[in-house]
Amino acid sequence: MNIAALGSPKQLEELNLIFSSASCSFTVLENTKNISTTSFDLIFDLNFDNNPDSINEYIGIHSKCILCLSAVKIQLHQAIPKTLQAQVVGINALPTFLSRPLLEVCTLSNNIDFEIFKTLGWKSISIVESRIGMVSARIICMIINEAYFTLQEGTANRADIDKGMKLGTAYPHGPFEWCEKIGIANVFDLLNGMANDTHDERYKICSLLKTEYLIATNN
Repeated sequence: MNIAALGSPKQLEELNLIFSSASCSFTVLENTKNISTTSFDLIFDLNFDNNPDSINEYIGIHSKCILCLSAVKIQLHQAIPKTLQAQVVGINALPTFLSRPLLEVCTLSNNIDFEIFKTLGWKSISIVESRIGMVSARIICMIINEAYFTLQEGTANRADIDKGMKLGTAYPHGPFEWCEKIGIANVFDLLNGMANDTHDERYKICSLLKTEYLIATNN
């Protein structure tokens, strides 16, 4: 099986870890230039939801190629033309989520055989609705946001909040640790997208989180 992937070094490292025991060739691509002329079985575009206009580069891709596109910040039906819907799988490709035993996916078609992902190294597949945040990223980012509110109110410090969350829920990371691993820009983008999509007060971004995001992105 021939697989290609585009993404950040952190994302590609996670993907390579999953594929380590799979029988496949793994090619890292620098960009989507001329990608429609390639003959890969699967292409993982782990940055797609940061640049959904790049979908135009995939028009004309081989009909048997499965496009695995990062879709945690977008809704597929808004980004994918009908000519490609049968080939597209949306995935949660945020850092720390790719290397889990479970792969979270969404799709616009019933044509995809998801068993192929188990042969690559994921133990189980969770098919969810195509919506901003999917499921697990939505939950984790909301927890991170609430942790920022708790810190802002002076209820506890970062270390105690992280420790309490890990001990109380058995999560692998505390909310501030997870925010650092995911990237505060990703967390902010996701929360902002959910707020704009739902107009729900639950997704109102904590001002402290926004301030740290602006500092991080302006440096």
